[in-house]
Amino acid sequence: MKPTCTSSTYSLTTIMDLPDDCLVFIFQCLDSGSDRESFGLTCHRCLRIQNLSRRSLQFQCSFKQLDISSLSHSNTNVTIRTFHLHRLLTRFQHLHSLSLSGCTELPDSGLSHLVNYGSHLHTLNLECCLGITDHGLSMVAAGCPSLQVISLYRCQITDLGLEKLASSCSVLKDVNLLYCYFISDRGLRAISQGCHQLQAVKISHCKGITGVGFNGCSSTLAYVEAESCKLEPEGILGILSGGGIEYLNISGLILQNGRNGLAAIGRGYASRLKILNLRLCRTIGDESIVAVAECCPLLQEWNLALCHEVKIVGWSSIGMNCHKLEKLHVNRCRNLCDRGLEALRNGCKQLSVLYMNGCPKITPTAIELFKCYRSDVTIKNEEKMCIGPIWELR
Repeated sequence: MKPTCTSSTYSLTTIMDLPDDCLVFIFQCLDSGSDRESFGLTCHRCLRIQNLSRRSLQFQCSFKQLDISSLSHSNTNVTIRTFHLHRLLTRFQHLHSLSLSGCTELPDSGLSHLVNYGSHLHTLNLECCLGITDHGLSMVAAGCPSLQVISLYRCQITDLGLEKLASSCSVLKDVNLLYCYFISDRGLRAISQGCHQLQAVKISHCKGITGVGFNGCSSTLAYVEAESCKLEPEGILGILSGGGIEYLNISGLILQNGRNGLAAIGRGYASRLKILNLRLCRTIGDESIVAVAECCPLLQEWNLALCHEVKIVGWSSIGMNCHKLEKLHVNRCRNLCDRGLEALRNGCKQLSVLYMNGCPKITPTAIELFKCYRSDVTIKNEEKMCIGPIWELR
């Protein structure tokens, strides 16, 4: 005789009887974005699970490579005020990434809520947050001890704010200070010496920086973008002092003693350098070029566009020593002649792309000979402004 199943023998179990960690696992297994959004519509408990599982938040006005000139005409720009941010941070309390780029009217007080809800943040984007000053940055420092990546592009911060940030956020790896006009080597020194895991720093168009603030930087520093900065030879030495630089952009550099500006590379500090951008460095001469060619054995890409002081000695050294060079930019180099092109043709065995146009001393015959002997090299006439791959923290 078969046993009879009654309500007293078996109780009905639903998905809502599962513990929170199981519901979190189910939510994380959802591949579809629409399914993830619908999950929170089921009930208050599922909504709470959805909120606690969110790791990234980006506002509608947040976008990359913000054009400061178009801010007032942007149709997507949304005014984010303090109470908006407070409500969202209260709702999503385990964020790893927060982007506020384009929130031009957000005041310092808007960041005060990070003191309570920023402990999990790894990435913070404040690009073009024109209302953020040192006071707001001090709140970031107080509330985000785990911060690894921060972008302060065009923020109104000074050295004082950077000192507070470095003292509390010692695990910073990537710092974007592009167009931060009010900082100097003092603030840069605080970041480079206080953050021992620092890997990437962008300081392009920061006119108050000479580079000496990098002195004593960590060997982890591998990426520096310093376009149109007023670097001194001692500053370049400071950038290289850690010995870990792989990517260096100092385009637009003008030195009083330009021909010796990169002599510090000859001391062995740049042995790991793979990508070097010297575009528009019109005073860099053969001595610096020889130092780079002889002491940077891993160099893969080199931009020398508009470097007018590089002559036959420099071109010959590149051909003789740059055995791993794959891409070379020589656009509008006035002193690249047929002999210099021949030196590049006979050397640089790994060369695959040569960006070349507007070189008045190069004859059509020399170009045809180059193509004949180096069919493995593609000559491109257009000028490529940006070199190298997009930097990613390892």
